[in-house]
Amino acid sequence: MHALESVTRKRATSKASVAETRYERATCLGHDVRMGDPLDPVTIRDGGVLLRAWTSGDADAVYRACQDPDIQRWTSVPRPYLREHAVEFVGPGSARAWAEGTAAPFAVVDPATDELLAACGLIWLDRAIGHAEIGYWTAPWARGRGVATDAARGVAHWALETLGLRRLVWQAEVGNFASRLIAARLGFRFEGLGRQSLRRGDGSLADGWVAGLLPGELRPADAPADPELDRVRDRTAVFGRPQPTLTGRTAGGEPVRLRPMRPEDIPSMIAACRDPLSRAFTTVPDPYDEDDAESFLYDYAPTVWARGVEAVFAVADGDDAYAGSMSLRLPDDAMTTTLGDVGYLIGPWARRRGYAPAALRLLCDWGFERLALQRIEWRAFVGNDASRTVATRAGFTMEGMARAALRHRDTYRDTWTGARLATD
Repeated sequence: MHALESVTRKRATSKASVAETRYERATCLGHDVRMGDPLDPVTIRDGGVLLRAWTSGDADAVYRACQDPDIQRWTSVPRPYLREHAVEFVGPGSARAWAEGTAAPFAVVDPATDELLAACGLIWLDRAIGHAEIGYWTAPWARGRGVATDAARGVAHWALETLGLRRLVWQAEVGNFASRLIAARLGFRFEGLGRQSLRRGDGSLADGWVAGLLPGELRPADAPADPELDRVRDRTAVFGRPQPTLTGRTAGGEPVRLRPMRPEDIPSMIAACRDPLSRAFTTVPDPYDEDDAESFLYDYAPTVWARGVEAVFAVADGDDAYAGSMSLRLPDDAMTTTLGDVGYLIGPWARRRGYAPAALRLLCDWGFERLALQRIEWRAFVGNDASRTVATRAGFTMEGMARAALRHRDTYRDTWTGARLATD
């Protein structure tokens, strides 16, 4: 979901002022188009939904939908959302956007009953350069029916084919996996992350994902199955929910858990990271203090989970006490890659008790099963015999040595490499 309301109003106003002083022209489907030229509202049918212009009669349904916590969490609608916001959006705001040609907001309704199901449209539109951004939200009473996907496909087809746009942009706050899955289903190509690029309804800034769709790339509803799209769906189901706890046993039968880290782990985290072997064979800050532990716990770990690029776990013993840290990282585009790599650090009090190999095997099994990975890599500085023993016991095959492959403090060091495959 991405905001249609406040963004439409804000950008429509700013672009209107530009249009008053700057008259750029571009050729669009054989017509000479001027920035800010009026755009006539249209009606679009796609799948089981109808997209039409907003009317004053939609205000109550919009007001009710925008009380939903998910819409307020993931879009830039005002917080708190008042009825006057809905009245402005469906009335003057929407009419102004079409009249100025700076946006194209649609109500998504049931074709038979005219019940409001969603909002979808171009939240900003510049026909002079042929670019626009698509946005959508689904009313809570209409979710799980593919409404947003159908609506967004209809808008994208109209924008690219009828308006003749050259590029359609999708953006969403990092962590909004439901919106990202819809974009992937339409054929949008993930292009990266913009730091502090989106403004929430409360005025704060957030990191945003961005993707683009060019003419000829829109994925039809009846497109054949795509393994990459299946991976996006599966990983959305994982990273779009709270981090799980994984349970298993050591070779000696002792319980071991992989769970999210907790504030009470901080003293043990500090002790583990200050250990001489940890400083010698990992890249933890040196010296390591409470600020480092808090930053890792409160900032780094939840951020990488929200982005879907890494799962950071605490390794815990049978009493649920912290024994170390372990993570599974997904390089490149985390939604489609089949490659992962692992890293771990065990406190000196928990070594040689079988926790690390049991936890590592548990983590890899989870990566193969839940994230559909095909290969998980392990790397360690040459000389880290303890880490190599753990990896071997967890089923990794040693594959060789890479010269000066990893940076450690101010130097590059040779590393051992190994991997475990889904078929091992």
